[in-house]
Amino acid sequence: MAALDLFGRRWNLRIIWELQHGAIGFRALQQRCDNMSSSVLRQRLTELLDAHLVAQQPDTSYELTDLGRGAYQALRPLVRWSDAWASALSVDDTA
Repeated sequence: MAALDLFGRRWNLRIIWELQHGAIGFRALQQRCDNMSSSVLRQRLTELLDAHLVAQQPDTSYELTDLGRGAYQALRPLVRWSDAWASALSVDDTA
């Protein structure tokens, strides 16, 4: 239930998604997340840092920890399912 609570908070999954390719600075992450407010981004990063899914580097960039990469990998089947769902919906819309 704790994981569902954490992942259910707006932006947390997006942050994990954006960090999948490596470390990134705060402003670049904010831009990749549709320019969410800096206060919300700080709050979400704090939650992910406390959960040990994200780590802050000495240069102040953020990256996924081993646990964070594991969370991303665990979410990959959901991405595949959502792609199939989107395809099914688009077929329904054209019928």
